[in-house]
Amino acid sequence: MGDFVLYTVGIPLTFVSLVLGMALAARRILGMRVGLLRTAVACLLGLSMSKAALSAMPGPDTAPSLATVQIGISLLLMIALLTFAEIVVPTGSIPPPTEWWRALRGRVTRARRYSRITAIAFRHGLGPYLRGRERTDTRLARSLRLALEEGGITFVKLGQVLSTRPDLMPPDVVDELTSLQDMVPAAPWPAVREVLVAELGQPPEEVFAEFDERPIAAASVAQVHRARLKSGEDVVVKVQRPGVRRVAEGDLDIVNRLASTLHHRTRWGKAIGVRDLAAGFSAALREELDFRVEARNLAAVRAASADTDVVLPAVHADLCTARVLVMQRLEGVPVRSAALESVDRDALARALLDALLRQVMVNGVFHADPHPGNIMLLHDGRLGMLDFGSVGRIDAQLRSALGKLLLAVDRGDPASLRDALLELVTRPDEIDEQQLERALGQFMARHLSTGMRPDVGMFGDLFKVVYQYGLSIPPEIAAVFRALATVEGTLSALSPGFNIVAESRAFADQQFSAHLTPESLRRTVTEELHSMLPMLRRLPRRADRISSALEQGRLGVGVRLFADDRDRQFIVSLLHQVMLTVLGATAGVMAVLLLGAEGGPEVGPGLTLFQVLGYNLLVISVLLGLRVVVTIFRPRG
Repeated sequence: MGDFVLYTVGIPLTFVSLVLGMALAARRILGMRVGLLRTAVACLLGLSMSKAALSAMPGPDTAPSLATVQIGISLLLMIALLTFAEIVVPTGSIPPPTEWWRALRGRVTRARRYSRITAIAFRHGLGPYLRGRERTDTRLARSLRLALEEGGITFVKLGQVLSTRPDLMPPDVVDELTSLQDMVPAAPWPAVREVLVAELGQPPEEVFAEFDERPIAAASVAQVHRARLKSGEDVVVKVQRPGVRRVAEGDLDIVNRLASTLHHRTRWGKAIGVRDLAAGFSAALREELDFRVEARNLAAVRAASADTDVVLPAVHADLCTARVLVMQRLEGVPVRSAALESVDRDALARALLDALLRQVMVNGVFHADPHPGNIMLLHDGRLGMLDFGSVGRIDAQLRSALGKLLLAVDRGDPASLRDALLELVTRPDEIDEQQLERALGQFMARHLSTGMRPDVGMFGDLFKVVYQYGLSIPPEIAAVFRALATVEGTLSALSPGFNIVAESRAFADQQFSAHLTPESLRRTVTEELHSMLPMLRRLPRRADRISSALEQGRLGVGVRLFADDRDRQFIVSLLHQVMLTVLGATAGVMAVLLLGAEGGPEVGPGLTLFQVLGYNLLVISVLLGLRVVVTIFRPRG
């Protein structure tokens, strides 16, 4: 009885050990990690198919001498199946079975929402434009606004972003989408109160002395209520709309998929860069959904704008959470709806531009979305900035490169513009600098010739040159130009005809003059000397060693071949493929010669030693060949 139990248990253990051994061998031969389920299935199929392969060989299939051949053929079939599977469906391209149910539920939910959004688009007459039709209907702007409004929070926010991009959208579309910034229905008070209780940990009446249940503004992500702290200070409370995060995440996936479809199917989608626009919108909205980020942004920009005439509200950080933001109340009206007859429009526009340029060029922290809805005319005649969900940051090196670029544009010097641009962007390995300089010269001739009035829109053409030559603008610098393009519309609302380029030159002259004062020059020289002092101390010793080596004839230059790790990896990979190919070909030739040879010692009925060696060498040859094939088809990571 005990022997029977040992026998019945030993067979499965032996089989499992064989499967595991072949799986490890397959992974080692292929040189890559393969899924366990895929490997086990391939191993079982290989063992099953080896029976049919052995039956075609001479001699009985139970001969002990065929054991190595049987294992070799099974391993060969297993490797062949895994190679085919990796080429057709690479490991990781299909989620594991544990994720199938979750993925199916997500796909069903997304399909419902996608079908609803598509139905909204067709109901408002936008279906033909999704299929690639060029614009022919003058009612497109209103249809687009109604469709975005009905689509929900995320699409309303998308409309708001598009309304700040006059460089991409026609004027009538921009005008129509502008109404989305204020005409958003407010969330009901009971739902808003639930958010306040969940975030603050207690009812609003216990935190605030007064709280107005009626919002003073409702946007796509949040709405704002008046309140008064128990200290008597008037504040505004920004509360995130209930359920907006869950809805936004699902809608952002649809926005990106729809943008990819429009990019491939429509000419206008490619022309405006709809995929990049969707990606940037998704990143900005995810950051905007966390009000703690906005609180930090507001504190940073407020500190950077302390010396300007633009007012920024103070934040009550102890009352701010991910969905609630409490800040100082600024009394005023948005610039778009303000009465500007009794104020100095040019002075207000100049103050706003000065504040933004100071944030960008001096402090490196700036408001990235200064559209008219985010700028208020206060009761005391000053301007105030609101909504710091989108803030840009640039370091000192980028600020210096940006200053050189703007100075080169101002001087009309294409060579300096090329050098500043290459310092600013991510430079590719190969670039024709002479052709780039010529293209920049043509750009300047179009926009900066005598009698022409340059505007912020010329930077759109500059970006086209940048993309044409494979250069990559850092996101921080792209945010600067977007902010400048947005603030131009606000400045036009404040003071029609305001020349942003001329005023920017005046700001640059002012900053340049400020750096030429004796105190500023002394500070700059001191800082430079402090940074250069360690190098100056080492310079005499190094010069003495070089001159001594030159005098004694021991001066040499060391050059390291393949110093770049990418070059070394390429050479090693190439040598590995060549070696595997040669070894596989050699083993194949030897296998053919042995299988075709007559005679040799017999190791079984009708089976010679030459045939056993030939079959094993043939297996090795095919395995090495499959390894080379996998290396060729494997995606480069």
